[in-house]
Amino acid sequence: MGEEWKHLMKIMAIADQESKLLWDYFDKSYLEGIDLILSCGDLKPQYLSFLATFTHAPVLYVRGNHDDRYEEVPPDGCICIEDTIYVHNGVRILGLGGSMRYKPGKNQYTQSQMRRRVRKLWWKLKWSKGFDILLTHSPAYQLNDGEDLPHMGFEAFRTLLDKYKPAFFVHGHVHMNYGRKFPRLSQYNETQVVNAYEKYIFEIEL
Repeated sequence: MGEEWKHLMKIMAIADQESKLLWDYFDKSYLEGIDLILSCGDLKPQYLSFLATFTHAPVLYVRGNHDDRYEEVPPDGCICIEDTIYVHNGVRILGLGGSMRYKPGKNQYTQSQMRRRVRKLWWKLKWSKGFDILLTHSPAYQLNDGEDLPHMGFEAFRTLLDKYKPAFFVHGHVHMNYGRKFPRLSQYNETQVVNAYEKYIFEIEL
């Protein structure tokens, strides 16, 4: 018997820094073949709205710690998936934005507050039988996170990865242009971890 055809979804992940190729020197061809755009936060709402107008792909987002502005100016044509599981062509994406609380701000949480957010998702997680992509702003605790409080990752994310073993964990927040060398890609058990800084394109099998 011949090999079965594999169907792939092409995903563009973005975070933290507007890509000059997609913003300053925009060429619509850069978005050709992209089936889904995932934003990990700390991007101008106008940037997300701009991308949404030039693609048929859904633009899903969570909020970063600098995205209080989204309250007044939400990204037009985009879908916020905070605290929910969004399904696109069979791919289940769980969204949990925000960073560790290090000063007053709407999109900052303590470890216990993030654990509470995750506990409230138990019915959605049960109903959807897990998820394929974990989309966050912050990394997971001791998984390519920073040593300082603002860039420390969440323990609850490690718990989710251990229990549900998604194909991908996509986050931002720890910029790849920082002094420390944060990896673009790494592996955590069965999960491929993606640092979405600026932009990164990957594929998931359907």
